[in-house]
Amino acid sequence: MNIYISGISGTGMGPLALMAKAAGHNVNGSDLSKGAVYDELVKAGIDVFIGEQDGEFLKKKMESGVDWFVYTSALPDTHAELVLVREAGIKCTKRDDFTAFLVNELGLKMVAVAGTHGKTTTTAMIVWAALKLGLPVSYIVGTTLGFAPSGAYNEGDQFFIYEADEYDRNFLKYNPWLAVIPAISYDHPDIYPTREDYIKAFEQFMNQSEVVVREPETTDFKIAGEARRFDAGLAAEAVSEMAPDLEKNRIVGTLNEFPGVGRRFEKLADGVYTDYAHHPEEISATMDVARDEAELRGLKGVVVAYQPHQNTRQHEVAEGYYDAFVGAEKIFWLPTYLTRENPDLPVLTPHDLIEKLANADVAEPAEMNDELFNTLMKYRDDGYLVLLMTAGPADNWLREKLVKN
Repeated sequence: MNIYISGISGTGMGPLALMAKAAGHNVNGSDLSKGAVYDELVKAGIDVFIGEQDGEFLKKKMESGVDWFVYTSALPDTHAELVLVREAGIKCTKRDDFTAFLVNELGLKMVAVAGTHGKTTTTAMIVWAALKLGLPVSYIVGTTLGFAPSGAYNEGDQFFIYEADEYDRNFLKYNPWLAVIPAISYDHPDIYPTREDYIKAFEQFMNQSEVVVREPETTDFKIAGEARRFDAGLAAEAVSEMAPDLEKNRIVGTLNEFPGVGRRFEKLADGVYTDYAHHPEEISATMDVARDEAELRGLKGVVVAYQPHQNTRQHEVAEGYYDAFVGAEKIFWLPTYLTRENPDLPVLTPHDLIEKLANADVAEPAEMNDELFNTLMKYRDDGYLVLLMTAGPADNWLREKLVKN
């Protein structure tokens, strides 16, 4: 089957493209810019167009046939490629429908990891242990992995390990054999108007699953951070369900060697880390990891640069920031990265959000510029662990600055 994926090179769609290609489908697609999975796509022989998605590349592919157009939730209805395929009557769905199709087509048992936070790390941990222990698994993880491609399938695989995203209610398209739930707290107010709506969606997801894992048998792992030890415990439970004859100590030992994943407390340079955390509970968990790491390395403490994500979200989570950054020696608060916004809501400023902190005295507004970068590097050189937390463009900014300097 000929599959075209719009937004193909990001961490959401790229792994799906890799899996579809490995499963024998002809896959190509487009993206505005090179995402995190671009190099993996090219290596896999997938034709990717980078640039203005005006429909011209898609038209060329349509000449030889496009059976299924898959697109991200970020595409507006007026997007040129979306308009083109709808006018042509080509099958057109978001990624969840195509993912569900692949799972059914290949006869895989789905191991779905869903939660407000912790799902990327937990998914990657399950993949790591399963691969190391020789289990027949395919998978899709919403980030880059240093130890394997971010999406894979091999003939004869029995299980499909998947990071199931609750945004846009994507995860409700699945009926997993095993559901793993790291944590649930309210998020995505643009999709779920109330906390009750959010919780009900997760309840429905769990009811659709054959087996649900929410609590680990043990969190006794040699990994920095209580939250990551909890995630490792859940990963151990999942692997035990997949391979009940495996000794638990083998699974625990394998997870103790987990190397981490991209954008989840990822080391960019000596003493400099980046993390995707953008929800108060995620931030608190990441701060726990950072404090542990700083202590283990004999550093003076943790200095944070934080870029909030989505003004709509800030109106919902602002009060939750109160103790999220406890333990930070210094906090540099960037303006919120705006996307998918409610125009009726006033944009909360760094000052508005800093005043919610219990340790507001160590926080100050900042801009993404040379002054901030130089200040962060001075703290690093003075013996502090520097941590950037963002789901926005600040991650690329810091990576580029480190390369140039």
